[in-house]
Amino acid sequence: MTDPVCPPGTAFAYVVDAVRVGGDIATAVARLVNRLTDDELLWLLDGDRTVLAGLRGITSGYNMVAVEAGRVDRLGIPGIRFTDGPRGVVMGSSTSFPASIARAAAWDTGLERAIGDAIGTEARALGANLFAGICVNLAYAPGWGRSQESYGEDPVLIGAMGAAMTEGVNPWVMSCVKHFALNSMEEARFSVDVQVADDVLHEVYLPHFRTVVAAGADCVMSAYNSVNGVWAGENRHLLTEVLRDDWGFGGFVMSDFLFGLRSPIESVAAGQDLEMPLRQQRARVLPAALADGRLARADVRTAATRILTAQVRLALRARPTPAADVVASAAHRELARDAARRGVVLLRNEQADGAAVLPFSVETLGRLAVVGRLAEQPNLGDAGSSKVRPPSTSSVLAGLRERLGNRVVHGRDLAAATAAARTADAAVVVVGLSSVDEGEAMAEVDPQVLRRLGGITRVPGVAWLLSKVVAAGDRSKKTGGDRRDLRLHADDVALVQAVAAVNPRTVVVVIAGGAVVLDPWEDEVAGILLAWYPGMEGGRAIADLLLGEAEPGGRLPVAIPRRREDLPVVDWSARTVAYGRWWGQRKLDRDGTTAAYPFGFGLGYTTFTLADLRVGPVEGERFTATVSVTNTGPRTGRHVVQIYAHLPEQERIVRALIGFQAVPDVASDESRTVTVDCTTRPLQRWAHDGFTIDHLTTVPVEAASWSGDPSAAAGVFRTGP
Repeated sequence: MTDPVCPPGTAFAYVVDAVRVGGDIATAVARLVNRLTDDELLWLLDGDRTVLAGLRGITSGYNMVAVEAGRVDRLGIPGIRFTDGPRGVVMGSSTSFPASIARAAAWDTGLERAIGDAIGTEARALGANLFAGICVNLAYAPGWGRSQESYGEDPVLIGAMGAAMTEGVNPWVMSCVKHFALNSMEEARFSVDVQVADDVLHEVYLPHFRTVVAAGADCVMSAYNSVNGVWAGENRHLLTEVLRDDWGFGGFVMSDFLFGLRSPIESVAAGQDLEMPLRQQRARVLPAALADGRLARADVRTAATRILTAQVRLALRARPTPAADVVASAAHRELARDAARRGVVLLRNEQADGAAVLPFSVETLGRLAVVGRLAEQPNLGDAGSSKVRPPSTSSVLAGLRERLGNRVVHGRDLAAATAAARTADAAVVVVGLSSVDEGEAMAEVDPQVLRRLGGITRVPGVAWLLSKVVAAGDRSKKTGGDRRDLRLHADDVALVQAVAAVNPRTVVVVIAGGAVVLDPWEDEVAGILLAWYPGMEGGRAIADLLLGEAEPGGRLPVAIPRRREDLPVVDWSARTVAYGRWWGQRKLDRDGTTAAYPFGFGLGYTTFTLADLRVGPVEGERFTATVSVTNTGPRTGRHVVQIYAHLPEQERIVRALIGFQAVPDVASDESRTVTVDCTTRPLQRWAHDGFTIDHLTTVPVEAASWSGDPSAAAGVFRTGP
C-alpha cells in the first residue's frame, strides 16, 4: 500500500513540497491535473473497485479496510482512503466511543474535539486518510432510526459538536460531513422527496452544515433523498449555489454509497465530484460522454482539482503517522469511558428511605439486583455502516460486578428478576432499544435504485428480484429502521413495573438512540438514567455513575415529549414529506405543550444557580454572555450554561439556543464567572439575497439550565446601537 497521505519521491510529493515552500496551491495542483491522461482524470471521479469485487467486500465485512477511490500510482496520487463512523473508526478493531447523540448530551466541544483527535489517530494508523463520520442531520421527527449518529435537534448544538469533531480529526485525516441535506428518514431514504420552503431550508436545516464547513471540513457527502424535487446527489442548488457560491466551500463532494447518483453525467456539472464507493454509473458512461462532448472537460477538471487539492492540503497539515498501538489504546478507552459518563442524563432521582436514591453507597450497599434483557449486552448501537468492532466491551452487569463482586444478583426472566429485586437493597433495571429496533435499513431499495449498481442488475428482472431478496433479508434480520412507537417494549414496561412494585429503590437505565417516551411507568421508579448507546466502556461508566464515582453530566440534546403526537409525525415510508419550521422544543413552545423532559434538561448529584447575566455588544454575528454559576449543593459537580433568545413575533415565548458552555468541577459553595460565546444566527431571517437581522432591535435572552428553566437569569441584547 502506498502512503495514504503523501507517497515520497512522487509527482504528488513534488507538488506538496512546492506549496510548502511558498508556491501557490492552485497553480501546483493545476500542473498535476495537466499530467493526467483522460482515463486518469475520470479514474479520480469514482471508486477504484469493480461492482462485483466491491460487493463481495461489503458483504464479507463492510469497510474492514479502507475504501479507495482515485488512487493513481503513476503520479503518487494517494487517492481517497475512506473510513466510516461516527462512533469510531469502522475499519479493523478500534475504539467504540459512545454514539454521537450521547456525546451531544455532554454539551462539551472540548471533549468532542478530543474524541475527534483520537478517531483521527486511529483512522490514520489503520491506513485511512478520510473520516466520513461527521453526521449533522437534524432529527425533524423523533423516531428517526439514525438519530443516534447525529447530535440531536438543535442547529447550534449540532453545528458546534460537528465543528469540534472536524477540528479534532483534521490534523490526521480529511474530514467529511454528511448527509447533505435533509436526510432524516431512514426507511424511505432512497426514494423520498423532502419538500421545504427556501427560508426554512436556510434558517433551520442548513445552518449546522454551514458551521462545520466553516470549521474546515474537507468533504461533504450528499444525501440519497431528493430536495424539492431534485436528487441531493446532483442538486446544483445545494452542491454549487449554496455550498460553493454562498458558503465558499473549497473541498470536494462525494456521493453516499452505491445509490447516491441518478444522472452520472449531469451530476458532475451539478457539483458532485466523486461517486462512491465503486466503479458504477460513471465508469460505464463518462468515457464516451467526455469523448463526444456531453460531458464538459472543464467540469471534469474542476472536480479532479477539488479532489486533489483536498489531498494536498491534508499532506501539508498532517501529523506523522502514529504507531499501530494507538488503536483502542488504554488512553482512548479511558476517553470513551469519560465520554459515556459525561453524556448520561439523570432524568429522575427521587427520595427513597429519606435520601435521593442515587448515588448508591459502595460502603453501605448490600445486594444489588441488576436485571433486564439489555443488562448483559454491550449494546453499542446500530449494526449498519456505523458499526465499530471494538476488541472488548463492558455491559452494565459486567461493570457493576467488577466493582461489587458477588453482591450483584441477576435475574433473566420476569419471575427471576422480581425475586432478585425483592430481596435486594436496590435494583437496577436495564431496558430500551438495540439495533433490532432502530438504525440503518435497506427495506426500501426499489428495482430502479438497484439498477444503478450496474452490471447484471441492468438485465431485465434481475433488479426486481434482488429488491425482493434485500427486503426479505432486512425483515428476517429485524434490524434497523425508524421507530413508529416512542415507548419502551411492553415486556420492558412490565419488568420495570414488577421490580418497582417490590423494591422502592429501583433505578431504570434506558438504552436508546433518541427520544423515548417514559409513560406510563416513570412515576413508579425512584431513578432514571438515559444512557443512550454508551460505547465499549459503557458498562464501567454506568457503574461509576450509579456508585457515585462520577456525576451524570448529560443534558438532553432533544426534547422528550409526553406523547409522540406532540412533535412532528411523519410516514417513514412516504414518497413525499414536508419539513416545516416547527419541530422539537420550538414546536412544543409554540403550541404551549409541556415536554415530559425539556431540551437541555438534566439533573446531577448537586445543584446550581445562575445569576448576574451580562450581555456584550453584537459584533457581526457574535456576542458574549457572562453569568455567575454557583454550586449550591453538597459535592463538586458539572454544569452546562445554556443561553436562549426569545424568537420574535410569537404568540407564546419560543426559545432558541444561541450559545452554551460546559462548566466542569465546580466545588460545593464555589461561584464561577462563565463567559459564553453566542450567535445571532438562529434569529436571522433568510431572503433571496442572504440573511438579515434588521427586523430586530432588542431581544430578551436567558442564561438557563434548560429550555424554559423558571430560575433562569434574564437579560437582553441589542442588535444595534
